[in-house]
Amino acid sequence: MTATEQYVDVLTRLKPGELGLLRAHAGRGLDESVAGFDLFAGLWWPLRQRNERAPKREVAWLVAKLYACCPIEHLPGAALARQLGHCQPNKDPAKERFQKAFDRILTLPLDQIEPPLRWALAQVASNDGRVDWAKLTDDLWQWEHESTRLRWAEQFLGYNERG
Repeated sequence: MTATEQYVDVLTRLKPGELGLLRAHAGRGLDESVAGFDLFAGLWWPLRQRNERAPKREVAWLVAKLYACCPIEHLPGAALARQLGHCQPNKDPAKERFQKAFDRILTLPLDQIEPPLRWALAQVASNDGRVDWAKLTDDLWQWEHESTRLRWAEQFLGYNERG
């Protein structure tokens, strides 16, 4: 099991109260709350101490908050961009708005992506979808690389060309 998969495993075993605390920190920085910091440190730091390939702190914090806000079932191989393609409305203008919202995600830096990703995950959840949380974490770890965003676009468009 990779370090990222271990982190996702820890997230999926959180208790409702812990998820609630993380949800309360949506949109907030790690240093804004002692309670949030303590919970996160307990999740992430032991893994980081054992494995330097654990997700970097900023990404791990983001994913913890995203998971708490939308605890969609983890399914390896269920890339978020592809899953989002399944959710797209069939008719304009809703389809156009949906595509613009997805395109916006691809243009944002990591420190601004949390609200649009919450929207994306809510879309997937409303369609009973699943997400590969480990892949999402790894993708966000490399979000600043253009190749990551290009792959997301291809996954989203690839579904739409077939579907």
